[in-house]
Amino acid sequence: MTKLNINRRQFGALAGAAALSPVLSSRVLAAGHGDTIKIGWVGPRSGPLGIFGEADTWLSETLKANFEGGVEIGGKTYGVEVILVDTQSDPVRASQETRDLINGQNPDVVISSSTPETTNPVADACEAAGVPCISSIAPWEAFFFGRGGKPGEKSFKWTYHFSFGAGDFAPLYVDGWGKIETNKKVGMLLPNDADGNAIRGGLIPALEAEGFEVFDAGPYENMTGDFSNQINFFKQNGVEIVNTFPFPPDFPVFWRQAAQLGLAQQLKIMQMAKAGLFPAELEGLGQLGYGLCTGAYWHKDFPTASPATGMTSAQLAEGFETNIGKQWTQQAGAQAAVLDVVMAALEASGNPKDKAAIAGALDTLQVETAVGTVDFANGPMPGIATAPLVNCQWVKAAEGPYEFDLQIVSNALAPNVPIQGDLKPYVIGG
Repeated sequence: MTKLNINRRQFGALAGAAALSPVLSSRVLAAGHGDTIKIGWVGPRSGPLGIFGEADTWLSETLKANFEGGVEIGGKTYGVEVILVDTQSDPVRASQETRDLINGQNPDVVISSSTPETTNPVADACEAAGVPCISSIAPWEAFFFGRGGKPGEKSFKWTYHFSFGAGDFAPLYVDGWGKIETNKKVGMLLPNDADGNAIRGGLIPALEAEGFEVFDAGPYENMTGDFSNQINFFKQNGVEIVNTFPFPPDFPVFWRQAAQLGLAQQLKIMQMAKAGLFPAELEGLGQLGYGLCTGAYWHKDFPTASPATGMTSAQLAEGFETNIGKQWTQQAGAQAAVLDVVMAALEASGNPKDKAAIAGALDTLQVETAVGTVDFANGPMPGIATAPLVNCQWVKAAEGPYEFDLQIVSNALAPNVPIQGDLKPYVIGG
């Protein structure tokens, strides 16, 4: 069986490779073997969520290099082929492209990630077609209950998901926010989508149970251009913390208006999720970005490694910066973890050309990944596994070529991850 790592020479060759061209529709990356495992990878690589897919082509190339000699499963050697498909950040297109992929390429397994707008329609298409699907990077409640899952039941035969949960945010925030003196008044800015609805149902009562007074500005539609009503509502109620889960392009609109109308000056903590995950978003905000807080589902200082790519977390960050030409993002490790899970499931199946065997292997799969242990055998729901989440604060980089640094400030849910700094009150300009 091919080893699950690459040597220093291979890593150096990958790190020194030229930047890969953008994926516009689909791309096939394959090893040359008679019997080949087909992995369909459906994700946003253009459009408003395109930043989530920046690492995908590079990681696919890395996987191909790592398994250049094939992978031995059940006494047989298989090549590994990755078929990249772009959703263009559109849920309708995600569903259609997945159906086209299944009908045209007959993949053995499909993987997807990055917000319910991607994971849910891809999973639904796979469930309908009887194709095993593994997804990540969306609150598991939004994936499971958002698709009609019933508590305690194996609601889906073919679709599996591992990620942080909406229920993780409250203990993480309570731990972090408690390190700063505030009036414990929290403004909630939640969109009318799968993420917003899942968070509204779970996070608000959990925060209230911990003694926070919550002011929900009400659901709004994604791509809203005017947040003045919500901002004035928060100002009038004297909130010192705002928590938001917006579609990524919406946060800069809200935050610039918050600064113009005086809300930013009133706040001590501006906590984001879904938006504010990537350096490019902060760079676009300039001095308004210093001190913003965001959760992290992976960080370059995680004490973990990716078997499928053969890299430690530090090497994944380094490889991303070398090959993509940008500062590392959470996607480098999070997407590597999806590859870790799919390769482990294929090997555990005993026959990667048997879709039912792959699904059966996923029911009880336990595997170490770039984000930590993924354990479907002991997840909160059948077909669901959890992954860790830490809270971070964007600060001005002390050195190096980049403007911002992402510091881990709370590890209540992942005590093995090192704390890098204390949470500091928000001040415009840092």
